[in-house]
Amino acid sequence: CVQPSVPPVPNYKLSMSIPEWLQAIQNYMKMLQYNHTGTQFFEIRKTRPLSGLMETAKEMTRESLPIKCLEAVILGIYLTNGQPSVERFPISFKTHFSGNYFHHVVLGIYCNGRYGSLGMSRRSDLMDKPLTYRTLSDLIFEFEDSYKKYLHSVKKVKIGLYVPHEPHSFQPIEWKQLVLNVSKMMRTEVRKELEKFARDMRMKILKPSSAHSPMKERSRGKSLSPRRRQASPQRRVCRRDKS
Repeated sequence: CVQPSVPPVPNYKLSMSIPEWLQAIQNYMKMLQYNHTGTQFFEIRKTRPLSGLMETAKEMTRESLPIKCLEAVILGIYLTNGQPSVERFPISFKTHFSGNYFHHVVLGIYCNGRYGSLGMSRRSDLMDKPLTYRTLSDLIFEFEDSYKKYLHSVKKVKIGLYVPHEPHSFQPIEWKQLVLNVSKMMRTEVRKELEKFARDMRMKILKPSSAHSPMKERSRGKSLSPRRRQASPQRRVCRRDKS
């Protein structure tokens, strides 16, 4: 019997631009194919330290089995490690269609002042996006518009923090530092929240929310309070947390 061909893991070459490198990674994921079987081949526990998840990603490259969106995020982090100019962060969507809720996650990318994404989905326009978006909100609205084509309404968007480039880190990934109830917000308000968050991310002043309250999700969109949700850790100590 003929052995299925194992796609070669992409290697970064100095002659490559970052967009070309990201495209090579995405092409590799597409060669693995989307997992339509209903069986999850790799167990991904979101609370595991980064080092453990990177071991799972290594296993994915060895096994060359089809993957779903969460596995694609972990694999995308693994393959972009060691590229310090490329910042990676998770973007999660909760959508509603025909009486049911659906969850999806992609890997947001920030590099040289532009945003894009890597990922896997049944739908070609709900996974990778080119590194051309000037703002984080432009990228998020692009996903929202793509969802509309399939009559899905986006209810929540969750943005995590930049994932460290240290593959042996015992730190878990911060999946939901910012939670926006976008279905209850005006686009102008969503944009304002996302741009403030993106600016804080670029300045690296945000700390994992789990460090303060692991059980509590920080949500926006429920009230129109203009208060800054998270200041520097020093200022935070001096103020009573009203959430």
